Amino acid sequence: MVSKTPSRPLRIVSIGGGNGLSTLLRGLKRYVRATEGQLDITAIVTVTDDGGSSGRLRREFDVLPPGDIRNCMVALSEDETLLSRLFQFRFSNGRGLKGHSFGNLFLTAMTHLTGDFGQAVKLSSEVLAVLGRIYPSTAANVVLEATLVNGAKVAGETRISRSRSRIARVQLHPRRPKPLPEAIEAIARADLITIGPGSLYTSVIPNLLVDGIPRAIAASPGLKAYFVNLMSQPGETDHFRASDHVAALLRHAGRAHSRSLIDVCVINTRPVGGKVVDRYRARDARPVENDVENLERMGVRVIGADLLRMQGTSGVKPPQDQDNPQAKIRHDQSVLGAIALELAQQGLRSKLKLTS
Repeated sequence: MVSKTPSRPLRIVSIGGGNGLSTLLRGLKRYVRATEGQLDITAIVTVTDDGGSSGRLRREFDVLPPGDIRNCMVALSEDETLLSRLFQFRFSNGRGLKGHSFGNLFLTAMTHLTGDFGQAVKLSSEVLAVLGRIYPSTAANVVLEATLVNGAKVAGETRISRSRSRIARVQLHPRRPKPLPEAIEAIARADLITIGPGSLYTSVIPNLLVDGIPRAIAASPGLKAYFVNLMSQPGETDHFRASDHVAALLRHAGRAHSRSLIDVCVINTRPVGGKVVDRYRARDARPVENDVENLERMGVRVIGADLLRMQGTSGVKPPQDQDNPQAKIRHDQSVLGAIALELAQQGLRSKLKLTS
């Protein structure tokens, strides 16, 4: 439970995209309710998606991709019932509508009404009674480009995700896009800044390529924690250990900021096995090796916990559910939220010591 302070609530800024970020936000949301406003959440979300409904809307209406933003809005909505389900509703047929989600269309329409994507997100968040703030990492219409180890270049998040050649580096076009001032301010005031979990090169690192965000993270007095992925991703992180993920983050953030970018690394300690892993291995995805000694040599404090949750059957799963070949390997949102909360409390205590 959050220990109340006489001055202000805990402040957590979560940076990322995709399912990983929305899972963490769901884990944190319960504490906003339980503490009556003693937890302040800000999500900073990547805007490089160019596939599916988001990609179509980008091309046809010249808007930022709404999909990841929409997922975060629903994750933080006060009551994930009818209205949230409406935002997630995806049309299964209809000329021009098939494949689109209602929430993506709503955000696109709101953007055209207001003339500003950030304002559209703010107003849409009010409709969903979102328990926090959500900002795109930049308002620029950026394209992600990957340089592969063989020297080839691949443009577009979707094509990068489909590539099976190892990635050497990613960058944004246009280069050094400007961040939202509100996002930079939130980072500066945070007690905890979380990075990940999520696709390393297509959901997490793009946020660090926005001008000023790595510098703001490094300068923030808050605690910085990276949540390591459970499984590798074909083409993105083949054979990556936990330390390889961290090294890629630091490399893309730039040498000037790398020493102060990550204080804590959160890893999964529960073994991943059974038939479900066989299915993942068939697609060249494997459990991430947690090389703790290498992480500690990098100056990172390591926190281990059972982060694993098998999705596809109801309830809390015992280890033998890993023998269900249809299950999906996911982070446990409740555990993620509890760890983030404890780290935020540590971050606040460290701040108070510095000012006392």
